[in-house]
Amino acid sequence: MKDIKEVATKAGIPEEYLEIYGKHMAKVNLDIRKTLGERKGKLILVTATNPTPAGEGKTTNSIGLSMALNALGKNAVVTLRQPSLGPVFGVKGGAAGGGKSTVVPFEKINLLFTGDFPAVSSAHNLLSAMTDNYIHHDMDPEIDVRRVYWPRALDMNDRALRKVIIGLGGRFDGFPREDAFVITAASEVMAILGLATDYEDLKKRLGNILVARTMHMDEMHARDLKAEGAMAVLLKDALKPNLVQTVEGTPAFVHTGPFANIAHGTSSVIATDIALRLFDYVVIEAGFGADLGAEKFFNLVTRAGDFNVDAVVLVTTIRALKYHGYDDLEAGFSNLDAHMENIEKYGVPAVVALNRFPDDTEEDIATLRTYCKSKGWRGELSEVFGKGSEGGKNLASVVIDSIENRKSNMKLIYDLEDDLKTKIEKVAKEIYGSRAVEYQTGAAGIIKSLEKRGYGKFPICIAKTQFSLSDNKGLRGRPREDVAEVVGASVSAGAGFVVVYMGDINLMPGLPEEPAAQGMTIDKDGNISGLF
Repeated sequence: MKDIKEVATKAGIPEEYLEIYGKHMAKVNLDIRKTLGERKGKLILVTATNPTPAGEGKTTNSIGLSMALNALGKNAVVTLRQPSLGPVFGVKGGAAGGGKSTVVPFEKINLLFTGDFPAVSSAHNLLSAMTDNYIHHDMDPEIDVRRVYWPRALDMNDRALRKVIIGLGGRFDGFPREDAFVITAASEVMAILGLATDYEDLKKRLGNILVARTMHMDEMHARDLKAEGAMAVLLKDALKPNLVQTVEGTPAFVHTGPFANIAHGTSSVIATDIALRLFDYVVIEAGFGADLGAEKFFNLVTRAGDFNVDAVVLVTTIRALKYHGYDDLEAGFSNLDAHMENIEKYGVPAVVALNRFPDDTEEDIATLRTYCKSKGWRGELSEVFGKGSEGGKNLASVVIDSIENRKSNMKLIYDLEDDLKTKIEKVAKEIYGSRAVEYQTGAAGIIKSLEKRGYGKFPICIAKTQFSLSDNKGLRGRPREDVAEVVGASVSAGAGFVVVYMGDINLMPGLPEEPAAQGMTIDKDGNISGLF
């Protein structure tokens, strides 16, 4: 690894704006934006077809693509989300790339990093504590304990904390009531951190968090509890983007970590803005399949950051396509079809990247190449896992050519002026391919209430399974007659979007039968193993 000061120099970041965390990590002071010119970079969004449980290498390919662009003589950076400890110790293991396309220091990035996740958890739980303190001291106006919306947060997969009872022990220990935990990546504070543009915006958004309702049904926000100032203090350093590097020395911003099946699933607006002012090409990843990460990036993040997407790279694998075709590769092409057609609706040039696995046959690869050609799609093999930048040069060349010769004319799926149901139906029908949308008992009433309370012009953030285009994780390929079912909704008033819940989704994952944590250890010299 290069000294982080050397990486910063390559990125055009003066040392005076670096806040060093050891030899290989740093935060970038937000004052640097006062010295930077206008945005000059082209924004390349990396997304994927619907993944298998192990993932399809979207992060790895984002990293590899940025390295390949640099290897071709371009000035490029990759911007990624921070890993959450829940998935790290759960199914996926580490989330900083793989093979010869990783960001480093790998272990530190995956394990607490610069302390941003603990800061988010602390700010979130400070508001929880201040809410219960308000209730305990019978402050006026009185909060209805049956309508406290703000949960607690923990950055770990722990299903036993999904629903809890707090305040037991007596009148000095709080007021007994039902409560819940969400994983930190699903906290609205994390979403706010990812969307805030500066400290004033951060504080304003934190103050807008809807905490509860009073006995008279009036809304209580974090600002009513005078909590936003202290929360912002805890997040002071967390708002600064983290600078690290790839294994080949390419600069990398790794900042904020909102989940994509629950929140908006991408790096921060601040990191992306700074990157676009420093680099000619900015590679950014959006989580899970294009129906989640890419849809939210276009309809939600581009609005918050005033971004234009210049190209999309859709990562797929033979493994995923066979999964969606029930072991038949060609039958699985329907999932690829849906995602490519959806991306075309956004008016942005798209390239298919086949992330090669060791057991992929030449025959299967040729079949996919022929199919892409028959559809008129640009496509290229990516071997960045095994070969680093050398394995991504062809892909990078195709992406550059697409940007230079196919102008982006970005369009969005819905207008902010649409009512909430119209927004939901447009996404469900246009992106998921649903025939219709149905609302469970109570869901329609919640949406009507949100409209009445002034949240109808917010963008929507749909929480659903990542394993299917539909809201049913068991439906593979390209479901066409599925009816999307809305089971509930809530408002993230600070983040500035309405969360719509579809299908069986929860905000606190559980560990699998054999979690990745079982294979991790440390030796007598402090070397970590098993973190993949």
